[in-house]
Amino acid sequence: MHFDTGNTGFMLLATSLVMLMTPGLAFFYGGLVGRKNVLAIMMQSFVSMGLTTVIWFICGYSMCFSGDVGGIIGNFDMAFLRGVDLNSAFGKTSTGPIPLFVFIAYQMMFAIITPALITGAFTNRVRFGAYFIFLIAWLMLVYFPLVHMVWGGGILAQWGVKDFAGGIVVHASAGMAALASILFVGKRSVSDPGLHNIPLVALGTGLLWFGWYGFNAGSELRVDAVTAQAFINTDVAASFAGIAWLIVAWTLQKKPTFVGLLTGAVAGLATITPCAGFVTVSSSVVIGTIAGVLCYFAVTLKTRLGWDDALDVWAVHGVGGITGTILLGVLASASVGGVDGLANGGGPELLMKQTIAALGVAVYAFAFTWLMLWLINKIVPVRVTEEQEANLDKSLHGEVAYDM
Repeated sequence: MHFDTGNTGFMLLATSLVMLMTPGLAFFYGGLVGRKNVLAIMMQSFVSMGLTTVIWFICGYSMCFSGDVGGIIGNFDMAFLRGVDLNSAFGKTSTGPIPLFVFIAYQMMFAIITPALITGAFTNRVRFGAYFIFLIAWLMLVYFPLVHMVWGGGILAQWGVKDFAGGIVVHASAGMAALASILFVGKRSVSDPGLHNIPLVALGTGLLWFGWYGFNAGSELRVDAVTAQAFINTDVAASFAGIAWLIVAWTLQKKPTFVGLLTGAVAGLATITPCAGFVTVSSSVVIGTIAGVLCYFAVTLKTRLGWDDALDVWAVHGVGGITGTILLGVLASASVGGVDGLANGGGPELLMKQTIAALGVAVYAFAFTWLMLWLINKIVPVRVTEEQEANLDKSLHGEVAYDM
């Protein structure tokens, strides 16, 4: 088999960039919590890198991309990557195939970061053993079916739902799982001062933003004009969202905060994700601006409702992912991704499908996550004791981030 070296090289780079996002997330979350709980939250991201890879090899890739069972899930024909070798190809010959191993690795990086996103919601409250079980169950029952339904030829793909890089599959699912988690686990008992290291948050944001180019541009799965479009759309949306959040917060809180700028940028990145390869640059300006404003007020709403979403996973990723998925139905341009949204004369059909899919996935992810936590709690207590909560790093892991 002759592989396209340009496409293969680019996709290896994109895979590496997406891998870097998980350590970036660990730094981002680590800086946002108190000094005594840094390692506990960072370890939850890093353990996903190891455990998700194990599951992906055993059955994850096969459940997502092998066969089809009722349009919901794949089968186990490619468990343990059976039948994949050096000559196995992904992609059509006319577009320059890449080794199937590269596609498997690329999709694995998405599987690694998605459950790690959820951890920011229930920070300081969950036992590591319960999280270990949760990680496995959530991948099997929520993430793998969604990947198959949207990207693996399942029911949503057949219906015509569009999700370029994971607005539904990654952000809406993780954000709504986060909401279910905080409502199930409850509020923190011990006050956490949080925000112990803003430079660490900035480092994490930089790594996430950098990695997101692989996340979005890489989702074209080859190098062409859409790849470049997705790349610049990603940067433009993040920038406009960060500035929009900054201005709103500056106006209402009288201070331009660094963390606000950083959080706004991440909100823009999450919101442009489903649209990156379907919209023009001018539309990404609109999407980013909406993301910055809407996600800011989602955080305000969360606070008013008393939800202890410690690191704003629902407000940033959930609201952002759902918003981006719906806006795709409005702003998609056939000149970019081959399909027109409502604003470009495409009619209401795509918008209807995107809205139903986004809301349906939100309910699915919320309900299954709640049920999963309820069942896990029957096996092992999900929540830590109040004594453990005061210093998770020491009580759960026997290590500390700083010499006090």
